[in-house]
Amino acid sequence: MAASLLQLTGFMLSALGQFLISAATAMDMWSLQDRSFTVVTNVYTYSGLWKSCVGTSYGTTSCRPYFTILGLPALLQAVRALMIVGIVLGAIASFIAIFALKCLKMGNMEDNIKATMTLTAGIMFVVAGVCGIAGVSAFANLIVQSFRFTTYAEGGFNTYTFGPALFVGWIGAAILLIGGIMMCLACRGMVPDRKYDGMAYKAASQHTMYKSDTRSRPVYNDSYKAQSVDGRQSNQRFDYV
Repeated sequence: MAASLLQLTGFMLSALGQFLISAATAMDMWSLQDRSFTVVTNVYTYSGLWKSCVGTSYGTTSCRPYFTILGLPALLQAVRALMIVGIVLGAIASFIAIFALKCLKMGNMEDNIKATMTLTAGIMFVVAGVCGIAGVSAFANLIVQSFRFTTYAEGGFNTYTFGPALFVGWIGAAILLIGGIMMCLACRGMVPDRKYDGMAYKAASQHTMYKSDTRSRPVYNDSYKAQSVDGRQSNQRFDYV
């Protein structure tokens, strides 16, 4: 019961973390313009992994996707790859974890097979969480180191700070990592303990004595002779025991 509850809790946390890192990857506010150093605060810019946008205080926005790959920084492309790998691994692990749930009966699937599937899904969740944390941290380090991030929409330089997508990605990756660890721990309690009924074996004593067989043997009697059809005695003998 404890292993099943731990497995279900880990799966729910992993599914939540998977949703959060997927949402963070699609968000545009990875880096947000710091308007404390600008005179005009009605217009601000922000950018994400896929496009850069210009917003106004009236609620209107205008976004432009990154049409090129070669012109982007190598670190930005690495962050894209890490987030995509984390999402793909999390999706595959979620598919495996659904069939590995102990509370669901999938035909004649044994508990040791479900335990192996749970361990596999947990490891994949852990790797996905590490990829998410690494990707978000690398982008945050890019903002900290440069503090002037190029806006590809305008081609200029603005002062940028952390956007909401970074915090969503950090929280989602941490939850995904915790859920994966819980599923790995639940794997140990899902394998049934095999107990074999032993049979006691007693060695023969060294002082064992073997007695000769003194039973009487049957004696053949010659008086019982078969008679032929014409009444004569035959040489055939039948032994009656």
